[in-house]
Amino acid sequence: MAAYRIITDSTTDLAPEMIRELGVQVIPLCYLMEGNTYHNIPGGGEMDEPAFYNKLRAGVMSTTTQVNSEEFIAVFTPILEAGDDILYIAFSSGLSGTCQSAHLAKKELEQKFPGRRIEVFDSLCASMGEGLLVYHAAMQKLGGASLDEVLLWLKENVLHLCHWFTVDDLNHLKRGGRVSTATALVGTMLGIKPVLHVDDEGHLIPVSKVRGRKQSLDALVKKMEETAIDPQDQVVFISHGDCLEDARYVAKQVKEKLGVKEVKINFIGPVIGAHSGPGTVALFFLGNPR
Repeated sequence: MAAYRIITDSTTDLAPEMIRELGVQVIPLCYLMEGNTYHNIPGGGEMDEPAFYNKLRAGVMSTTTQVNSEEFIAVFTPILEAGDDILYIAFSSGLSGTCQSAHLAKKELEQKFPGRRIEVFDSLCASMGEGLLVYHAAMQKLGGASLDEVLLWLKENVLHLCHWFTVDDLNHLKRGGRVSTATALVGTMLGIKPVLHVDDEGHLIPVSKVRGRKQSLDALVKKMEETAIDPQDQVVFISHGDCLEDARYVAKQVKEKLGVKEVKINFIGPVIGAHSGPGTVALFFLGNPR
Protein backbone atom coordinates (compact mmCIF):
# COMPACT_ATOMS: atom_id res chain seq x y z
CA MET A 1 0.00 0.00 0.00
CA ALA A 2 1.40 3.38 -1.04
CA ALA A 3 2.22 5.79 1.78
CA TYR A 4 0.08 8.90 1.93
CA ARG A 5 -0.37 12.00 4.06
CA ILE A 6 -3.60 13.69 5.15
CA ILE A 7 -3.45 17.48 4.92
CA THR A 8 -6.14 19.99 5.84
CA ASP A 9 -6.71 23.66 6.76
CA SER A 10 -6.62 25.48 10.07
CA THR A 11 -10.36 26.08 9.60
CA THR A 12 -10.79 22.59 11.12
CA ASP A 13 -10.29 24.32 14.50
CA LEU A 14 -8.63 21.21 15.92
CA ALA A 15 -6.52 21.48 19.07
CA PRO A 16 -2.74 21.04 18.61
CA GLU A 17 -2.66 17.86 20.71
CA MET A 18 -5.34 16.24 18.55
CA ILE A 19 -3.51 17.24 15.37
CA ARG A 20 -0.41 15.47 16.70
CA GLU A 21 -2.38 12.39 17.74
CA LEU A 22 -4.05 12.13 14.34
CA GLY A 23 -0.81 12.65 12.44
CA VAL A 24 -2.31 15.20 10.04
CA GLN A 25 -0.67 18.31 8.63
CA VAL A 26 -2.54 21.61 8.92
CA ILE A 27 -2.08 24.57 6.56
CA PRO A 28 -2.59 27.88 8.42
CA LEU A 29 -5.03 30.21 6.70
CA CYS A 30 -4.69 33.96 7.24
CA TYR A 31 -6.78 36.82 8.58
CA LEU A 32 -6.28 40.57 8.68
CA MET A 33 -6.79 42.82 11.69
CA GLU A 34 -5.73 46.44 12.31
CA GLY A 35 -3.62 46.43 9.16
CA ASN A 36 -1.69 43.30 10.12
CA THR A 37 -1.81 39.81 8.59
CA TYR A 38 -1.92 36.90 11.02
CA HIS A 39 -1.67 33.14 10.45
CA ASN A 40 -4.46 31.09 12.00
CA ILE A 41 -2.10 28.62 13.69
CA PRO A 42 -3.82 25.92 15.81
CA GLY A 43 -3.46 26.75 19.48
CA GLY A 44 -3.30 30.50 18.97
CA GLY A 45 0.06 31.13 17.33
CA GLU A 46 0.49 34.81 16.53
CA MET A 47 -2.65 35.84 18.45
CA ASP A 48 -4.52 33.60 20.86
CA GLU A 49 -8.27 33.20 20.56
CA PRO A 50 -9.32 35.18 23.68
CA ALA A 51 -7.26 38.16 22.50
CA PHE A 52 -8.81 37.91 19.03
CA TYR A 53 -12.36 37.81 20.39
CA ASN A 54 -11.70 40.65 22.81
CA LYS A 55 -10.68 42.79 19.85
CA LEU A 56 -13.91 41.88 18.04
CA ARG A 57 -15.91 42.80 21.14
CA ALA A 58 -14.11 46.16 21.20
CA GLY A 59 -15.27 46.83 17.63
CA VAL A 60 -12.12 45.92 15.71
CA MET A 61 -12.91 44.45 12.29
CA SER A 62 -11.29 41.30 10.90
CA THR A 63 -11.26 40.01 7.33
CA THR A 64 -9.91 36.78 5.84
CA THR A 65 -7.91 35.66 2.83
CA GLN A 66 -7.74 32.30 1.07
CA VAL A 67 -4.65 30.20 0.36
CA ASN A 68 -3.43 30.60 -3.23
CA SER A 69 -2.18 27.76 -5.42
CA GLU A 70 1.49 28.70 -4.91
CA GLU A 71 1.15 28.16 -1.17
CA PHE A 72 -0.32 24.72 -1.78
CA ILE A 73 2.52 23.89 -4.15
CA ALA A 74 5.03 24.87 -1.46
CA VAL A 75 3.35 22.54 1.05
CA PHE A 76 2.70 19.62 -1.30
CA THR A 77 6.05 19.51 -3.12
CA PRO A 78 8.29 18.19 -0.28
CA ILE A 79 5.75 15.45 0.47
CA LEU A 80 5.64 14.35 -3.16
CA GLU A 81 9.45 14.51 -3.39
CA ALA A 82 9.61 12.17 -0.38
CA GLY A 83 7.56 9.64 -2.34
CA ASP A 84 4.26 10.01 -0.47
CA ASP A 85 0.81 10.56 -1.95
CA ILE A 86 -1.53 13.29 -0.65
CA LEU A 87 -5.12 13.40 0.54
CA TYR A 88 -6.05 17.03 1.06
CA ILE A 89 -9.37 17.62 2.87
CA ALA A 90 -10.43 21.17 2.03
CA PHE A 91 -12.51 23.90 3.66
CA SER A 92 -15.99 24.01 2.10
CA SER A 93 -16.07 25.30 -1.48
CA GLY A 94 -19.43 26.85 -0.54
CA LEU A 95 -17.67 29.23 1.84
CA SER A 96 -14.20 29.78 0.34
CA GLY A 97 -12.13 29.53 -2.83
CA THR A 98 -9.43 27.58 -0.97
CA CYS A 99 -10.52 24.24 -2.45
CA GLN A 100 -10.26 25.65 -5.99
CA SER A 101 -6.71 26.86 -5.28
CA ALA A 102 -5.81 23.32 -4.19
CA HIS A 103 -7.19 21.93 -7.46
CA LEU A 104 -4.99 24.36 -9.42
CA ALA A 105 -1.95 23.20 -7.45
CA LYS A 106 -2.91 19.56 -8.02
CA LYS A 107 -3.12 20.10 -11.78
CA GLU A 108 0.35 21.65 -11.91
CA LEU A 109 2.02 19.14 -9.59
CA GLU A 110 0.59 16.09 -11.33
CA GLN A 111 2.58 17.07 -14.40
CA LYS A 112 5.76 17.44 -12.34
CA PHE A 113 5.22 14.23 -10.32
CA PRO A 114 3.43 11.82 -12.69
CA GLY A 115 4.09 8.86 -10.41
CA ARG A 116 2.46 10.44 -7.38
CA ARG A 117 -1.19 10.84 -6.47
CA ILE A 118 -2.93 13.97 -5.18
CA GLU A 119 -6.55 13.77 -4.07
CA VAL A 120 -8.41 16.99 -3.22
CA PHE A 121 -11.61 16.32 -1.28
CA ASP A 122 -14.13 19.13 -0.75
CA SER A 123 -15.30 18.69 2.85
CA LEU A 124 -18.40 20.90 2.35
CA CYS A 125 -17.74 21.57 6.04
CA ALA A 126 -16.51 24.35 8.32
CA SER A 127 -14.88 24.74 11.74
CA MET A 128 -14.93 21.57 13.83
CA GLY A 129 -17.39 20.05 11.35
CA GLU A 130 -14.47 19.95 8.95
CA GLY A 131 -12.37 18.89 11.92
CA LEU A 132 -14.69 15.99 12.72
CA LEU A 133 -14.54 14.80 9.11
CA VAL A 134 -10.72 14.96 9.24
CA TYR A 135 -10.77 13.14 12.60
CA HIS A 136 -12.72 10.22 11.12
CA ALA A 137 -10.50 10.11 8.02
CA ALA A 138 -7.34 10.11 10.14
CA MET A 139 -8.71 7.40 12.43
CA GLN A 140 -9.41 5.27 9.37
CA LYS A 141 -5.82 5.82 8.21
CA LEU A 142 -4.40 4.99 11.65
CA GLY A 143 -6.44 1.78 11.51
CA GLY A 144 -4.61 0.75 8.32
CA ALA A 145 -7.02 2.02 5.66
CA SER A 146 -5.62 2.82 2.23
CA LEU A 147 -6.06 6.18 0.53
CA ASP A 148 -8.84 4.68 -1.62
CA GLU A 149 -10.62 3.30 1.43
CA VAL A 150 -10.45 6.63 3.27
CA LEU A 151 -11.63 8.48 0.17
CA LEU A 152 -14.58 6.11 -0.17
CA TRP A 153 -15.52 6.64 3.50
CA LEU A 154 -15.39 10.42 3.01
CA LYS A 155 -17.62 10.28 -0.07
CA GLU A 156 -20.16 8.05 1.70
CA ASN A 157 -20.27 10.08 4.91
CA VAL A 158 -19.59 13.74 4.12
CA LEU A 159 -23.29 14.58 3.79
CA HIS A 160 -23.97 12.94 7.15
CA LEU A 161 -21.67 15.45 8.90
CA CYS A 162 -24.21 17.72 10.59
CA HIS A 163 -23.47 21.34 11.54
CA TRP A 164 -25.83 23.19 13.89
CA PHE A 165 -24.88 26.49 15.45
CA THR A 166 -26.14 29.73 16.89
CA VAL A 167 -24.61 33.18 17.22
CA ASP A 168 -24.91 35.71 20.01
CA ASP A 169 -24.41 38.86 17.91
CA LEU A 170 -26.33 39.21 14.65
CA ASN A 171 -24.14 42.08 13.49
CA HIS A 172 -21.32 39.75 12.45
CA LEU A 173 -23.72 37.80 10.21
CA LYS A 174 -25.00 41.13 8.86
CA ARG A 175 -21.48 42.14 7.82
CA GLY A 176 -21.08 38.81 6.02
CA GLY A 177 -24.38 39.31 4.20
CA ARG A 178 -26.09 36.40 5.99
CA VAL A 179 -28.86 38.57 7.49
CA SER A 180 -30.18 42.00 6.54
CA THR A 181 -29.47 45.20 8.47
CA ALA A 182 -33.12 45.38 9.52
CA THR A 183 -33.11 41.76 10.72
CA ALA A 184 -29.94 42.36 12.74
CA LEU A 185 -31.35 45.53 14.32
CA VAL A 186 -34.74 44.10 15.23
CA GLY A 187 -33.28 40.76 16.28
CA THR A 188 -30.78 42.42 18.58
CA MET A 189 -33.50 44.56 20.20
CA LEU A 190 -35.77 41.55 20.77
CA GLY A 191 -33.04 39.12 21.83
CA ILE A 192 -33.61 36.92 18.78
CA LYS A 193 -30.96 34.24 18.21
CA PRO A 194 -30.75 32.49 14.84
CA VAL A 195 -30.13 28.76 14.47
CA LEU A 196 -28.12 27.94 11.35
CA HIS A 197 -26.57 24.97 9.62
CA VAL A 198 -24.32 24.10 6.66
CA ASP A 199 -26.30 22.56 3.79
CA ASP A 200 -25.41 19.82 1.29
CA GLU A 201 -23.62 22.35 -0.94
CA GLY A 202 -21.49 23.59 1.95
CA HIS A 203 -23.31 26.92 2.28
CA LEU A 204 -24.26 28.63 5.53
CA ILE A 205 -28.07 28.65 5.84
CA PRO A 206 -30.28 30.29 8.52
CA VAL A 207 -32.94 27.76 9.55
CA SER A 208 -34.93 29.20 12.45
CA LYS A 209 -35.04 31.90 15.11
CA VAL A 210 -35.58 31.57 18.83
CA ARG A 211 -35.79 34.12 21.59
CA GLY A 212 -33.07 33.97 24.23
CA ARG A 213 -29.63 32.45 24.56
CA LYS A 214 -30.54 29.30 26.48
CA GLN A 215 -33.31 28.47 24.02
CA SER A 216 -30.89 28.77 21.11
CA LEU A 217 -28.43 26.38 22.77
CA ASP A 218 -31.24 23.93 23.51
CA ALA A 219 -32.28 24.14 19.86
CA LEU A 220 -28.89 22.74 18.81
CA VAL A 221 -29.37 19.74 21.07
CA LYS A 222 -32.92 19.26 19.77
CA LYS A 223 -31.61 19.09 16.20
CA MET A 224 -29.17 16.40 17.27
CA GLU A 225 -31.96 14.47 19.01
CA GLU A 226 -33.93 14.55 15.75
CA THR A 227 -31.20 13.44 13.35
CA ALA A 228 -28.19 11.81 15.05
CA ILE A 229 -27.16 8.28 14.05
CA ASP A 230 -26.33 6.08 17.09
CA PRO A 231 -25.25 9.08 19.20
CA GLN A 232 -24.09 6.92 22.10
CA ASP A 233 -21.37 5.50 19.84
CA GLN A 234 -20.18 8.84 18.47
CA VAL A 235 -17.44 11.33 19.24
CA VAL A 236 -19.12 14.73 19.12
CA PHE A 237 -17.33 18.03 18.51
CA ILE A 238 -18.37 21.45 19.84
CA SER A 239 -16.64 24.70 18.91
CA HIS A 240 -17.20 28.11 20.47
CA GLY A 241 -16.41 31.78 19.99
CA ASP A 242 -14.82 32.37 23.41
CA CYS A 243 -17.87 31.22 25.40
CA LEU A 244 -16.66 28.00 27.00
CA GLU A 245 -19.42 27.74 29.60
CA ASP A 246 -22.09 27.75 26.89
CA ALA A 247 -20.19 25.04 25.01
CA ARG A 248 -20.00 23.00 28.21
CA TYR A 249 -23.75 23.44 28.69
CA VAL A 250 -24.40 21.94 25.25
CA ALA A 251 -21.94 19.13 25.96
CA LYS A 252 -23.75 18.31 29.21
CA GLN A 253 -27.09 18.22 27.41
CA VAL A 254 -25.96 15.84 24.64
CA LYS A 255 -24.42 13.54 27.22
CA GLU A 256 -27.53 13.47 29.38
CA LYS A 257 -30.16 13.36 26.63
CA LEU A 258 -28.43 11.26 23.98
CA GLY A 259 -25.93 9.18 25.94
CA VAL A 260 -22.92 10.63 24.11
CA LYS A 261 -19.79 9.42 25.88
CA GLU A 262 -17.11 11.63 24.33
CA VAL A 263 -17.31 15.33 23.49
CA LYS A 264 -14.37 17.39 22.25
CA ILE A 265 -14.56 21.18 22.76
CA ASN A 266 -12.32 23.81 21.21
CA PHE A 267 -12.28 27.46 20.11
CA ILE A 268 -13.62 28.63 16.78
CA GLY A 269 -10.42 29.99 15.25
CA PRO A 270 -10.05 33.52 13.88
CA VAL A 271 -10.69 32.64 10.22
CA ILE A 272 -14.18 31.34 11.00
CA GLY A 273 -14.62 33.63 14.00
CA ALA A 274 -14.11 36.73 11.88
CA HIS A 275 -17.48 35.94 10.28
CA SER A 276 -19.38 34.34 13.17
CA GLY A 277 -18.21 36.58 16.02
CA PRO A 278 -17.94 36.11 19.80
CA GLY A 279 -20.53 33.95 21.47
CA THR A 280 -21.01 31.48 18.63
CA VAL A 281 -21.62 27.86 19.67
CA ALA A 282 -21.55 25.05 17.11
CA LEU A 283 -22.44 21.36 17.48
CA PHE A 284 -21.13 18.71 15.06
CA PHE A 285 -22.11 15.05 14.76
CA LEU A 286 -23.00 12.32 12.28
CA GLY A 287 -26.67 12.31 11.38
CA ASN A 288 -29.26 11.71 8.71
CA PRO A 289 -30.01 14.00 6.96
CA ARG A 290 -27.39 16.72 7.23
